[in-house]
Amino acid sequence: MHWFAESLRHHPELAVFLALAAGYAIGRISIAGFKLGAVIGSLIAGVVIGQIGIPVAAELKSIFFLLFLFSIGYKTGPQFFNGLKSSGLPQAGLTVLLCGTVLAVAWAVSRAFGFDPGTAGGLVAGAMTESATVGTAGDAIMRSAVDDATKQAWSTNVTVAFAVTYLVGLVAVVTFLSRVAPALMRVDLAAECRRLEDEMGLEREEAGVVSAYYEVIMRAYEVPADFGERTVGQLEAGFPEQRVFVERVRQRGHIADAQATLRLRPGDHLVLSGRHEALVGEGNPLHRHEVEDRELLDVPMLVVDVVLTDRKVAGRNLGDVARDAAARGVFLRRITRAGQELPIAPRTVVNRGDVVSLSGARRHVEPLAAAIGWIVRPTAQTDMIPVALAIVIGGLIGLPALSIGPLQLELSLAVGVLLGGLVLGWLSSVERRFGQIPEPALWLFDSLGLTAFIAAVGLSAGPAFVAGLQQSGLALVVAGLVVALVPHLVTVLFGRYVLRMHPGILLGVCCGAGTTGPSLAAVQEVARSKIPTLGYGVSYAVGNVLLALWGAVIVLLTAPPS
Repeated sequence: MHWFAESLRHHPELAVFLALAAGYAIGRISIAGFKLGAVIGSLIAGVVIGQIGIPVAAELKSIFFLLFLFSIGYKTGPQFFNGLKSSGLPQAGLTVLLCGTVLAVAWAVSRAFGFDPGTAGGLVAGAMTESATVGTAGDAIMRSAVDDATKQAWSTNVTVAFAVTYLVGLVAVVTFLSRVAPALMRVDLAAECRRLEDEMGLEREEAGVVSAYYEVIMRAYEVPADFGERTVGQLEAGFPEQRVFVERVRQRGHIADAQATLRLRPGDHLVLSGRHEALVGEGNPLHRHEVEDRELLDVPMLVVDVVLTDRKVAGRNLGDVARDAAARGVFLRRITRAGQELPIAPRTVVNRGDVVSLSGARRHVEPLAAAIGWIVRPTAQTDMIPVALAIVIGGLIGLPALSIGPLQLELSLAVGVLLGGLVLGWLSSVERRFGQIPEPALWLFDSLGLTAFIAAVGLSAGPAFVAGLQQSGLALVVAGLVVALVPHLVTVLFGRYVLRMHPGILLGVCCGAGTTGPSLAAVQEVARSKIPTLGYGVSYAVGNVLLALWGAVIVLLTAPPS
């Protein structure tokens, strides 16, 4: 055992990976329905292993943290810049309100309890479950004009406060947004979301009925003798409320792709594509004339995910896009924004950076996909040149300080890298061949970068963690509740009674602004709808930037005058 402990002390990089293994295992533990998660698990593992005294170089922590910050910026870049447009300003404005209230309340609570800058930074990070704030607060502490012993004490207190308030903040926010907030707004959240779904034209799934956007089938039919000589276009127009298309036709033994002007004759075989209920129901004039024609039904199908980049499509609703001639024969299966699946309805508006899953005959899907964005193809290669340069350039931009009297304000290296990720993420959504990162690689940047950084923070805190927890644990619980709940309360009341925002979308904005994915899942469960995700994307992007910045700001605000 002595040999093992000495090995970890002399090789802290091994201690980091040991903490990761234990942390991910601990993260699977569920307490009262809440899983601890890899972040808290890695922190706990790091603190426990760190009791033997393991020195971790600041540079090692910084490298992992910068990878995490870059990945957050890259993923949210398109939505962040969409939030600067007029259509996204209400949601961005509410995010600024919530995050601004977080900073004000955290400063007031820290003054009331006498918290030092480290505790204040950890309080913001934990109460808002924003791990990036831990890094920016620690970076600001290392740059502060105090002695090394004070810096070490404050850095340890960041870890203590984060660990105590993380679960407090998570449970409080999830409970407030999903249960308390609807009661405060005096609404039946499920009924309100159902009403908006009806206005948007969303068709809810029922037993035996499958949404047109999710399930598409093809059937072969014989044109009956009493059908007349209609054209393909006239047949398709006979389904005014449905998207049904003639894909192929067999005439006189010859198979050809269908054109709108092709005239159909009795005895011809054709293939229709469309939603299940459109083809099997009485509304289909050919439903009694279905035939088995394996060769005719051998239509090359394609299912692809496409990152939307086309300015002509972005900002329009799905119903409008579906009427375009280029969308003929193409069906939408799924649409995600900032990692969250959106409700699919005719009035759902799409933005640049959204990932749309398209299906249909290959001859229809490929040209449409190429026109509206870039296809997410399986690849193991990351475009590392722009990725590395974005980190360097962003970091260099964050270094210079702006002097205002006795104060020196700077973005900091960490926030600069975050902004570099935002810009590259946006650029890659505009130019499909630039700065691409495969999803597995981006996950590794995000997950490993964060958990390794947190594990290293826990290792550095070491024995001082327990003493700090004993000294300020109860005060931190109270402070965490106040910082977590007051900003959400203010935002809910302002958004509902001043802006008159739909309650489901408003709660989605709060979930995104507070960067709490579990709260969005809880709200959607109560709402029995995906409507809240319409408010999540922009607010999540803006909230990540502001809360990361607050780590440095709260340290500056609470630091004693030099």
